Amino acid sequence: MRDRKDNRSRKLRRGLPQGSRHKATIAAQALLDGEGEALTRKCVEMALDGDTTALRLCLERLCPPRKDSPVKITLPKVETSADLSQASGAILEAVAKGELTPGEGQALAGLVEAHRRAVETTELEARITALEKENKK
Repeated sequence: MRDRKDNRSRKLRRGLPQGSRHKATIAAQALLDGEGEALTRKCVEMALDGDTTALRLCLERLCPPRKDSPVKITLPKVETSADLSQASGAILEAVAKGELTPGEGQALAGLVEAHRRAVETTELEARITALEKENKK
């Protein structure tokens, strides 16, 4: 970004350099150095004794929450660009019925869009090849 008064470039970075740590973070890490195993053992003991917060922490480490999961939806076979509207319609219908979440529907629609581009490119390539063959005759 340029300074308006004299039209010179200026740095906009403020604070600590990228990748450096805050003093409080460094101090906390110094206190915890060498104590990780004991703290982990204590957390597991507390979880086994019924501390729900400790139990949640242990479970999140053992089995982190899934970000994506497979969706079960039947889409029509898409071989031409004419078939794509049926696939989009099936996704919309599944979202409307509650079979898919809106986020899952959006992700699937993105996949259908990528497939549309691939189908469209293939169809255009075939048309161009046919036109080139006609011109050579």
